Amino acid sequence: MKAAVHHRYGPPEVVRVAEVDRPVVAARDVLVRVHATTVNRTDCAYRAARPFFVRALTGLVRPRRPVLGCEYAGVVAAVGDGVTSFTVGDRVFGYNEGAFGAHAEYLSVPQDGAIATMPTGVSFEEAAPGTEGSHYALAFIRASGVRAGDDVLVYGATGAIGSAAVQLLKHAGVTVTAVCDTAHLALVRELGADRVVDRAAQDFTRDEQRYDAVFDAVGKSTFARCRRLLKPGGVYLSSDPGPWWQNLVLPLVTPLFRGRKVRFPLPRHDQEMVRRLRDLIGSGAFRPVVDRRYPLERVVEAHRYVESGRKVGNVVITVVPPH
Repeated sequence: MKAAVHHRYGPPEVVRVAEVDRPVVAARDVLVRVHATTVNRTDCAYRAARPFFVRALTGLVRPRRPVLGCEYAGVVAAVGDGVTSFTVGDRVFGYNEGAFGAHAEYLSVPQDGAIATMPTGVSFEEAAPGTEGSHYALAFIRASGVRAGDDVLVYGATGAIGSAAVQLLKHAGVTVTAVCDTAHLALVRELGADRVVDRAAQDFTRDEQRYDAVFDAVGKSTFARCRRLLKPGGVYLSSDPGPWWQNLVLPLVTPLFRGRKVRFPLPRHDQEMVRRLRDLIGSGAFRPVVDRRYPLERVVEAHRYVESGRKVGNVVITVVPPH
Protein backbone atom coordinates (compact mmCIF):
# COMPACT_ATOMS: atom_id res chain seq x y z
CA MET A 1 0.00 0.00 0.00
CA LYS A 2 1.00 3.67 -0.31
CA ALA A 3 1.87 5.57 2.85
CA ALA A 4 3.59 8.78 3.90
CA VAL A 5 6.66 7.71 5.87
CA HIS A 6 9.46 9.41 7.79
CA HIS A 7 12.53 7.53 8.99
CA ARG A 8 14.21 10.46 10.75
CA TYR A 9 13.07 13.52 12.66
CA GLY A 10 13.14 16.89 11.01
CA PRO A 11 11.32 19.36 8.75
CA PRO A 12 8.42 18.47 6.44
CA GLU A 13 10.87 17.27 3.78
CA VAL A 14 11.76 14.17 5.81
CA VAL A 15 8.33 12.79 4.81
CA ARG A 16 7.92 10.89 1.54
CA VAL A 17 5.26 8.70 -0.04
CA ALA A 18 6.40 5.10 -0.46
CA GLU A 19 5.13 1.54 -0.82
CA VAL A 20 4.97 -0.29 2.51
CA ASP A 21 3.43 -3.48 3.81
CA ARG A 22 -0.26 -3.44 4.60
CA PRO A 23 -0.81 -3.62 8.39
CA VAL A 24 -1.48 -6.98 10.02
CA VAL A 25 -5.00 -7.48 11.40
CA ALA A 26 -4.98 -9.16 14.82
CA ALA A 27 -7.95 -11.06 16.25
CA ARG A 28 -9.59 -7.97 17.77
CA ASP A 29 -8.50 -5.46 15.14
CA VAL A 30 -10.39 -3.59 12.45
CA LEU A 31 -8.70 -2.90 9.10
CA VAL A 32 -9.84 0.44 7.71
CA ARG A 33 -9.49 1.48 4.08
CA VAL A 34 -8.61 5.11 4.73
CA HIS A 35 -10.47 7.59 2.52
CA ALA A 36 -9.42 10.80 4.30
CA THR A 37 -7.06 11.85 7.07
CA THR A 38 -5.51 15.12 8.29
CA VAL A 39 -2.18 16.76 9.01
CA ASN A 40 -2.35 18.62 12.31
CA ARG A 41 -0.17 20.11 15.04
CA THR A 42 0.14 16.70 16.70
CA ASP A 43 1.56 15.09 13.55
CA CYS A 44 4.01 17.95 13.07
CA ALA A 45 5.21 17.78 16.67
CA TYR A 46 5.90 14.05 16.45
CA ARG A 47 7.54 14.38 13.01
CA ALA A 48 9.94 17.07 14.23
CA ALA A 49 10.33 15.60 17.76
CA ARG A 50 9.48 18.98 19.27
CA PRO A 51 9.56 19.26 22.21
CA PHE A 52 12.50 16.90 22.60
CA PHE A 53 10.78 14.67 25.19
CA VAL A 54 8.53 13.40 22.38
CA ARG A 55 11.41 11.07 21.53
CA ALA A 56 10.75 9.18 24.77
CA LEU A 57 7.45 8.14 23.22
CA THR A 58 8.48 7.70 19.58
CA GLY A 59 12.13 6.63 19.60
CA LEU A 60 15.24 8.35 20.90
CA VAL A 61 17.29 8.27 17.68
CA ARG A 62 14.72 7.62 14.95
CA PRO A 63 10.93 7.18 14.77
CA ARG A 64 9.66 3.77 15.78
CA ARG A 65 6.41 4.42 13.90
CA PRO A 66 7.32 5.86 10.51
CA VAL A 67 3.73 6.41 9.33
CA LEU A 68 2.07 9.39 11.01
CA GLY A 69 -1.59 10.42 11.00
CA CYS A 70 -3.91 10.27 14.00
CA GLU A 71 -7.28 11.22 12.45
CA TYR A 72 -9.02 9.14 9.81
CA ALA A 73 -12.28 8.28 8.12
CA GLY A 74 -12.87 5.33 5.87
CA VAL A 75 -14.52 1.97 5.30
CA VAL A 76 -13.94 -1.27 7.21
CA ALA A 77 -12.13 -3.58 4.79
CA ALA A 78 -11.61 -6.56 7.11
CA VAL A 79 -12.05 -7.57 10.74
CA GLY A 80 -10.27 -10.02 13.03
CA ASP A 81 -11.94 -13.21 14.23
CA GLY A 82 -12.71 -11.67 17.63
CA VAL A 83 -14.34 -8.49 16.36
CA THR A 84 -18.02 -8.08 17.20
CA SER A 85 -18.53 -4.29 17.10
CA PHE A 86 -17.85 -3.63 13.41
CA THR A 87 -18.48 -5.36 10.11
CA VAL A 88 -16.95 -5.10 6.65
CA GLY A 89 -18.42 -2.11 4.82
CA ASP A 90 -19.04 0.05 7.90
CA ARG A 91 -18.16 3.72 7.42
CA VAL A 92 -15.99 4.65 10.41
CA PHE A 93 -13.84 7.48 11.77
CA GLY A 94 -11.58 7.89 14.74
CA TYR A 95 -8.39 9.00 16.47
CA ASN A 96 -5.16 7.01 16.76
CA GLU A 97 -2.51 9.17 18.48
CA GLY A 98 0.49 7.17 19.65
CA ALA A 99 0.07 4.28 17.25
CA PHE A 100 -0.63 6.65 14.33
CA GLY A 101 -0.67 5.11 10.83
CA ALA A 102 -3.52 7.07 9.21
CA HIS A 103 -1.36 8.66 6.49
CA ALA A 104 -1.76 5.48 4.47
CA GLU A 105 -4.22 3.56 2.34
CA TYR A 106 -4.93 1.09 5.17
CA LEU A 107 -4.93 1.38 8.96
CA SER A 108 -5.40 -1.32 11.59
CA VAL A 109 -6.96 -0.27 14.91
CA PRO A 110 -8.36 -2.17 17.92
CA GLN A 111 -12.14 -2.56 17.89
CA ASP A 112 -12.30 -1.06 21.39
CA GLY A 113 -10.07 1.91 20.45
CA ALA A 114 -11.13 5.46 19.63
CA ILE A 115 -13.22 4.44 16.63
CA ALA A 116 -16.93 4.75 15.85
CA THR A 117 -19.29 4.56 12.92
CA MET A 118 -19.63 7.84 11.03
CA PRO A 119 -22.72 10.04 11.38
CA THR A 120 -25.09 9.72 8.46
CA GLY A 121 -25.01 12.35 5.75
CA VAL A 122 -21.38 13.28 6.43
CA SER A 123 -18.57 12.75 3.92
CA PHE A 124 -15.21 11.19 4.72
CA GLU A 125 -13.49 14.56 4.27
CA GLU A 126 -15.93 16.12 6.74
CA ALA A 127 -15.60 13.33 9.33
CA ALA A 128 -11.81 12.88 9.25
CA PRO A 129 -11.05 16.24 10.98
CA GLY A 130 -13.72 15.62 13.61
CA THR A 131 -11.58 14.38 16.50
CA GLU A 132 -8.17 16.01 17.06
CA GLY A 133 -8.96 19.65 17.74
CA SER A 134 -12.38 18.85 19.13
CA HIS A 135 -11.19 16.34 21.72
CA TYR A 136 -8.83 18.99 23.09
CA ALA A 137 -11.77 21.42 23.15
CA LEU A 138 -13.87 18.88 25.07
CA ALA A 139 -11.04 18.47 27.58
CA PHE A 140 -10.88 22.25 28.06
CA ILE A 141 -14.61 22.47 28.69
CA ARG A 142 -14.60 19.55 31.12
CA ALA A 143 -11.61 20.85 33.10
CA SER A 144 -12.86 24.43 33.24
CA GLY A 145 -16.17 23.45 34.83
CA VAL A 146 -18.05 26.12 32.84
CA ARG A 147 -21.83 25.82 32.61
CA ALA A 148 -24.69 27.36 30.67
CA GLY A 149 -24.76 31.10 31.19
CA ASP A 150 -21.03 31.42 31.97
CA ASP A 151 -18.75 33.75 30.02
CA VAL A 152 -15.74 32.31 28.19
CA LEU A 153 -13.10 33.95 26.01
CA VAL A 154 -11.50 31.81 23.28
CA TYR A 155 -8.15 33.11 22.01
CA GLY A 156 -7.22 31.62 18.64
CA ALA A 157 -10.80 30.88 17.60
CA THR A 158 -9.98 29.81 14.04
CA GLY A 159 -7.62 26.91 14.70
CA ALA A 160 -8.74 23.30 14.94
CA ILE A 161 -9.09 23.56 18.72
CA GLY A 162 -10.50 27.08 18.84
CA SER A 163 -13.10 26.62 16.10
CA ALA A 164 -14.29 23.45 17.83
CA ALA A 165 -14.31 25.15 21.23
CA VAL A 166 -16.51 28.01 20.03
CA GLN A 167 -19.10 25.58 18.68
CA LEU A 168 -19.04 23.18 21.62
CA LEU A 169 -19.25 25.99 24.16
CA LYS A 170 -22.26 27.47 22.37
CA HIS A 171 -23.89 24.04 22.32
CA ALA A 172 -23.42 23.98 26.12
CA GLY A 173 -25.18 27.34 26.49
CA VAL A 174 -22.05 29.35 27.26
CA THR A 175 -21.66 33.01 26.18
CA VAL A 176 -18.57 33.11 23.95
CA THR A 177 -16.19 35.95 23.12
CA ALA A 178 -13.82 34.87 20.34
CA VAL A 179 -10.49 36.44 19.37
CA CYS A 180 -9.23 36.07 15.80
CA ASP A 181 -7.61 37.87 12.88
CA THR A 182 -9.49 40.44 10.81
CA ALA A 183 -9.92 38.14 7.80
CA HIS A 184 -11.86 35.57 9.83
CA LEU A 185 -14.32 37.67 11.80
CA ALA A 186 -17.29 36.53 9.68
CA LEU A 187 -16.33 32.85 9.97
CA VAL A 188 -16.13 33.01 13.76
CA ARG A 189 -19.52 34.70 13.93
CA GLU A 190 -20.91 31.88 11.77
CA LEU A 191 -19.52 29.38 14.29
CA GLY A 192 -21.73 30.99 16.92
CA ALA A 193 -19.55 33.44 18.83
CA ASP A 194 -21.63 36.05 20.67
CA ARG A 195 -18.88 38.65 20.41
CA VAL A 196 -15.77 38.74 18.21
CA VAL A 197 -12.58 40.66 18.98
CA ASP A 198 -10.28 41.60 16.09
CA ARG A 199 -6.79 40.69 17.27
CA ALA A 200 -5.20 43.19 14.88
CA ALA A 201 -7.30 46.12 16.11
CA GLN A 202 -7.39 45.45 19.84
CA ASP A 203 -5.22 43.88 22.53
CA PHE A 204 -7.64 41.31 23.88
CA THR A 205 -5.86 41.23 27.26
CA ARG A 206 -7.03 44.85 27.82
CA ASP A 207 -10.69 43.86 27.41
CA GLU A 208 -12.97 45.35 30.06
CA GLN A 209 -15.19 42.28 30.27
CA ARG A 210 -14.46 39.54 32.82
CA TYR A 211 -14.74 35.82 32.17
CA ASP A 212 -15.31 32.56 34.00
CA ALA A 213 -12.65 30.97 31.78
CA VAL A 214 -10.09 31.96 29.17
CA PHE A 215 -9.19 29.29 26.61
CA ASP A 216 -5.85 29.93 24.89
CA ALA A 217 -6.42 27.55 22.00
CA VAL A 218 -3.12 28.35 20.27
CA GLY A 219 -0.81 28.52 23.27
CA LYS A 220 0.48 31.99 22.41
CA SER A 221 -0.48 33.91 25.54
CA THR A 222 0.18 33.37 29.26
CA PHE A 223 -1.68 33.26 32.55
CA ALA A 224 0.17 36.40 33.63
CA ARG A 225 -1.24 38.35 30.66
CA CYS A 226 -4.75 36.90 30.90
CA ARG A 227 -5.18 36.87 34.67
CA ARG A 228 -6.90 40.27 34.77
CA LEU A 229 -9.56 38.96 32.36
CA LEU A 230 -10.72 36.31 34.83
CA LYS A 231 -13.47 36.67 37.38
CA PRO A 232 -12.57 35.66 40.97
CA GLY A 233 -12.18 31.88 40.84
CA GLY A 234 -11.90 31.97 37.04
CA VAL A 235 -9.78 29.47 35.09
CA TYR A 236 -7.06 29.91 32.46
CA LEU A 237 -6.39 26.95 30.14
CA SER A 238 -3.81 26.65 27.35
CA SER A 239 -3.14 24.15 24.59
CA ASP A 240 0.63 24.56 25.10
CA PRO A 241 2.95 24.06 28.09
CA GLY A 242 4.08 27.68 27.70
CA PRO A 243 7.46 29.31 26.94
CA TRP A 244 8.85 28.31 30.34
CA TRP A 245 6.69 25.18 30.69
CA GLN A 246 4.85 27.11 33.36
CA ASN A 247 1.46 25.70 32.45
CA LEU A 248 2.57 22.33 33.81
CA VAL A 249 3.54 23.87 37.16
CA LEU A 250 0.88 26.54 37.67
CA PRO A 251 -2.00 24.01 37.95
CA LEU A 252 -0.25 22.72 41.09
CA VAL A 253 0.48 26.17 42.53
CA THR A 254 -2.52 28.39 41.74
CA PRO A 255 -5.14 26.33 43.69
CA LEU A 256 -3.18 27.01 46.87
CA PHE A 257 -4.17 30.68 46.71
CA ARG A 258 -7.93 30.07 46.29
CA GLY A 259 -8.16 32.61 43.50
CA ARG A 260 -7.82 32.46 39.75
CA LYS A 261 -6.46 29.11 38.61
CA VAL A 262 -4.55 27.48 35.77
CA ARG A 263 -5.48 24.06 34.46
CA PHE A 264 -3.71 21.97 31.82
CA PRO A 265 -6.12 19.18 30.95
CA LEU A 266 -5.10 15.92 29.33
CA PRO A 267 -7.69 14.80 26.79
CA ARG A 268 -9.18 11.33 26.71
CA HIS A 269 -8.54 9.11 23.68
CA ASP A 270 -11.31 6.56 23.98
CA GLN A 271 -14.35 5.25 22.17
CA GLU A 272 -16.73 7.25 24.34
CA MET A 273 -15.03 10.44 23.12
CA VAL A 274 -15.43 9.54 19.44
CA ARG A 275 -19.05 8.50 19.91
CA ARG A 276 -19.81 11.80 21.61
CA LEU A 277 -18.25 13.70 18.73
CA ARG A 278 -20.19 11.56 16.25
CA ASP A 279 -23.42 12.58 17.95
CA LEU A 280 -22.42 16.26 17.99
CA ILE A 281 -21.50 16.19 14.29
CA GLY A 282 -24.63 14.23 13.41
CA SER A 283 -26.88 16.69 15.23
CA GLY A 284 -25.25 19.70 13.56
CA ALA A 285 -23.96 21.08 16.88
CA PHE A 286 -20.37 20.74 15.66
CA ARG A 287 -18.95 21.14 12.17
CA PRO A 288 -15.19 20.70 11.69
CA VAL A 289 -13.81 23.67 9.77
CA VAL A 290 -11.73 22.64 6.75
CA ASP A 291 -9.17 25.06 5.32
CA ARG A 292 -7.36 23.10 2.61
CA ARG A 293 -7.39 19.65 1.04
CA TYR A 294 -4.34 17.88 -0.39
CA PRO A 295 -3.95 14.45 -2.03
CA LEU A 296 -1.69 12.01 -0.20
CA GLU A 297 1.04 12.63 -2.78
CA ARG A 298 1.27 16.27 -1.60
CA VAL A 299 1.44 15.49 2.12
CA VAL A 300 4.74 17.40 2.48
CA GLU A 301 2.98 20.59 1.32
CA ALA A 302 0.32 19.95 3.94
CA HIS A 303 2.98 19.70 6.67
CA ARG A 304 4.53 22.97 5.48
CA TYR A 305 1.18 24.74 5.52
CA VAL A 306 0.24 23.53 9.00
CA GLU A 307 3.60 24.71 10.34
CA SER A 308 3.19 28.12 8.67
CA GLY A 309 0.67 29.08 11.35
CA ARG A 310 -1.79 30.29 8.70
CA LYS A 311 -4.26 27.43 8.68
CA VAL A 312 -7.88 27.96 9.61
CA GLY A 313 -9.47 24.92 11.20
CA ASN A 314 -8.15 21.71 9.66
CA VAL A 315 -6.04 20.48 6.75
CA VAL A 316 -7.44 17.34 5.14
CA ILE A 317 -5.51 14.70 3.21
CA THR A 318 -7.61 12.89 0.58
CA VAL A 319 -6.45 9.31 0.19
CA VAL A 320 -9.38 8.09 -1.94
CA PRO A 321 -10.82 10.89 -4.12
CA PRO A 322 -14.59 11.32 -3.60
CA HIS A 323 -16.78 10.17 -6.48
